[in-house]
Amino acid sequence: MAIQFPYPTRPGAPTGPGPRHPRWWQRSWVRYGALITLLAISGLVILALVREQTGTEGFLVGLGLAVFPVPLLIAAFRWLDRVEPGPWRNLLFSFAWGACAAALIAIVANSFATRWIAMTTADPSGADTLGATVIAPVVEESAKAAAVLLVFLFRRRDFTGIVDGVVIAGVTATGFAFTENILYLGTAFGTDRLSGESGLASVTAATFFVRVVMSPFAHPLFTVLTGIGFGVAALSAERRRVRRVLLPLTGLLLAMGMHALWNGSSGFDRFGFFGVYVVFMVPAFGLLTWLAVWTRQRELRTVRAELPVYCAAGWLGAAEPWALGSMRARQLAREYAGHHFGKEAARSVARYEAYATTLAALRHRGRRGRAGADFVVRERELLEELWRRREIARPALAYAARITAPLPAPAPWPAPGYGYGYVAPPARPYATPPRPSAPAPYPAYDPYRPYRT
Repeated sequence: MAIQFPYPTRPGAPTGPGPRHPRWWQRSWVRYGALITLLAISGLVILALVREQTGTEGFLVGLGLAVFPVPLLIAAFRWLDRVEPGPWRNLLFSFAWGACAAALIAIVANSFATRWIAMTTADPSGADTLGATVIAPVVEESAKAAAVLLVFLFRRRDFTGIVDGVVIAGVTATGFAFTENILYLGTAFGTDRLSGESGLASVTAATFFVRVVMSPFAHPLFTVLTGIGFGVAALSAERRRVRRVLLPLTGLLLAMGMHALWNGSSGFDRFGFFGVYVVFMVPAFGLLTWLAVWTRQRELRTVRAELPVYCAAGWLGAAEPWALGSMRARQLAREYAGHHFGKEAARSVARYEAYATTLAALRHRGRRGRAGADFVVRERELLEELWRRREIARPALAYAARITAPLPAPAPWPAPGYGYGYVAPPARPYATPPRPSAPAPYPAYDPYRPYRT
């Protein structure tokens, strides 16, 4: 006689006494309102400070020139995050924090520290050098790291690995560099107006070349080191508290050191500056880019390795692990759903792919003893999200798997089942899908089945 496991209760179903009502300061709308107010006030203050230093015309010129690298950097980090895309609200918060709060902290703290050193030592030039090479890296990287820390603490489910740390840190640094470029380019434009310079020989052109053309990745490169530290800490077990604290601090210190080296190179002659750029900055950028892409590919391999156990339990289709582990197959599945069922179906397939990736990462951490105490509850939530979207996602992923899976080797003559040595042709692109049948009941749910041999 077969044993029927109990039907899994829905996450919102009551299982005991009702939850206690949170206090007013614990409500989500209060926290969101306070955060939005803080960022808005910071934005207005930083806008006034930058406009005061550059003038209205210089501010507009700096704004127009500083916006050039922003879409490219955001698109690059969004592309990196396509395997397990995080919510847009995290990216918006990170960019706003970097452009408003972190920039305001940096301007106020750097100015105060530099003036205090100049008054104490009576050496303004030495104070400027010390502020650029020591004070600015410490203040700016700490201010940008605060955004990564906030997402790590309060959006823990969205922060699961190195890629998430790289994306949050990179977007935060992009916002910070955007505001800083407005200030530098606007100031350079004001200098050119006073001196009468224009064209390629102007200070504005030189500043644009160095900050926007040569090194738009500088600030993201520094802060990504902090993000990697938080990402590795997210992969560590919760009981390793010392490691979860030391890893982000190590990444922050490396970010400060690289930032100090880059700022200090501006005090060298022309050959020294370009030497640091070629010998140090470009290789570091290439190494971190390779690490981020390799981590993304590892996530895809994790999807293919962890999801087959849910296929055996009946939660996923047999071809889904292969399709979900290929970016090309994912795109084909979304296109298939959009072609036959509309844009909303394509978005539903995209959410299905994201939930499946999160499920694979969760099980991977669980097998290594790094999942939290809510592992079973979180696993059930993700499986139910997949189950609700299966009628649209399964045909689309099955089609994508047939198109992208490697063809089997030709059978020897004569081929069994065909008689002429032919291999079955692939499915016709955009074939009309079969009419969906009535919804099937939930599969028998056993939260410990993935770990049984």
